[in-house]
Amino acid sequence: MMKKNSSQNEGLTHEPRLYRVVADRIQALIAEENIAAGERLPSERDLATKLSVSRASLREALIALELGGVIEVRGGSGVYVSEVPEAQANVPEAGPGPFEVLSARRLIEAEVAAIAARVATDSAIDEILKAVLEMEKHHANYSSNENADRNFHLAIARATGNSALVGTVEYLWNQRGRLWHKLKEHFQTEDLRQETLTDHRNILEAIASHDPAAARKAMRAHLERVTRTFSRG
Repeated sequence: MMKKNSSQNEGLTHEPRLYRVVADRIQALIAEENIAAGERLPSERDLATKLSVSRASLREALIALELGGVIEVRGGSGVYVSEVPEAQANVPEAGPGPFEVLSARRLIEAEVAAIAARVATDSAIDEILKAVLEMEKHHANYSSNENADRNFHLAIARATGNSALVGTVEYLWNQRGRLWHKLKEHFQTEDLRQETLTDHRNILEAIASHDPAAARKAMRAHLERVTRTFSRG
């Protein structure tokens, strides 16, 4: 049996996620510039420039710091150093960053949708429609909406008839961890929910029309819009 290279495996195991690296740099900046508890940090634009990182990487780092109780994100006001005395300067390990997951989903699910459009049976299309109707019915209920959203994407994967693709899409969905949900919490609005419903209807229509190019385009457009929404500001 071939032996694994232990040094390589260790490197992979202990490689810090980018948002943790950026979060450490933000904390160092807070210390260097003596930003006291309760004081406001520079704007995201200025922080991204100071640290020479993308807005997406910065936002993931800020969400991680918020989860760790290091900072507070106040809607419409800005980001502040936490005033809670026991706040620890620890960034929790919260899985892949949301933009990392979205990037993978754009690559994979666009092709999954195209395959589904080629081979989906009437019953498979009915299952996708069922998930869309459930999202529309429960669009104001976060938990029910999330479950229907998951069912929609998995129904498309099942429509391909390829169990490996179903497993891949399910795995990516399950990577939507604490960072994802905290980030979504900051942007969840009625407009966002309605835009998602429109996107899903467009994807369904393309698959039901057996138009692979349109299905690929619609899925990619959907995930690109989510990415833009979460990185705006």
